[in-house]
Amino acid sequence: MRKVRMGVIGAGGIAYRRTIPGMVKAKNIELVAVMDVAGVEKVAKEFNVPKVYTREKDIVNDPEIEAVYIATPVYLHLKHIKMAAEKGKHILCEKALACNLKEVREAVNICKKNGVFLQEGYMMKFHGAHIKIKELIKKGMLGKIVYIRAQLSCWYPPIEGAWRQDPKKGGGGALIDMATHLYDLIEFFTDERIRWVSAITNRQVHSYKSEDSSTTLLELGSGTHATVDCFFCIPDEASRTRLEIYGSQGSIFTEGTIGQSVGGSVEGIFGIGTGGYDAKQSKDVVRKFRKVPFKKINPYTAECEYLADCIIKNIPPEINGVDNALHIMEVTEKAYVSYKKKRIMRVL
Repeated sequence: MRKVRMGVIGAGGIAYRRTIPGMVKAKNIELVAVMDVAGVEKVAKEFNVPKVYTREKDIVNDPEIEAVYIATPVYLHLKHIKMAAEKGKHILCEKALACNLKEVREAVNICKKNGVFLQEGYMMKFHGAHIKIKELIKKGMLGKIVYIRAQLSCWYPPIEGAWRQDPKKGGGGALIDMATHLYDLIEFFTDERIRWVSAITNRQVHSYKSEDSSTTLLELGSGTHATVDCFFCIPDEASRTRLEIYGSQGSIFTEGTIGQSVGGSVEGIFGIGTGGYDAKQSKDVVRKFRKVPFKKINPYTAECEYLADCIIKNIPPEINGVDNALHIMEVTEKAYVSYKKKRIMRVL
């Protein structure tokens, strides 16, 4: 089997914890080089990577590398996308793709000009539970999707030098870093685009410049409602990272599928909502939820394999491709504007 030779720009953080361990398990990828300004020798040794770089220009100039995974702070993404694209490297870049819509447009245009593929790292749609849920929705098991609630929070106290805590370096805080994952996931489930957005973003607990709190109200194309709540100020142990999907004929609940995991649990109730009106409106009814099994898939392995497969087949990525990147960043910008202007915003 042909393998795409990849390099990593920014081998610490999420790359070290999740993506590199996932990438080395990909059947169609050979990880040939890692780059970071410090500590990269340890990463190379741990994952048996033959080449080590400490400068971005050296790794993008390596003729053996066909594609790069970029996991540097968001404010550096555009710079690194440009460097890689101009050297003909295909790109998987962590979200957010850039700090704002203007930069995302520039990144997309640079990649198109240089004929390279660009994929954004919204990996949650590759989770086995989420793939199963989409299958159930497409089969009509829930009827019309009426409302979705998605939750992702963590405890992220002030840390000196943390780029996510400075909007100039990360584009914002809890909303751009976490809520965007869930905007993307909601659209994945429904095959619809967000058309209206309204958000609250503020600092409730922590003292850094980025928001530690975000709550978003969304309306999708068919009228489906959704809310997304993401906070940097809720202890990890206090949040179950729940996903709730309600339809006219049933519902699906998950715990632990949203985030960086492979596992979690899914339960659902189906085939209801077909009877007459119950004037009693009893809340003591027996709810016959059943467990929903799903295939355990490492979402980081899957997203890397997907890009490699696109490169091998010479087909631009549809999942997390450039159109999706532009759209999600538009939703993100308008979410922030909605709170400043205290009004709901239309997404084009």
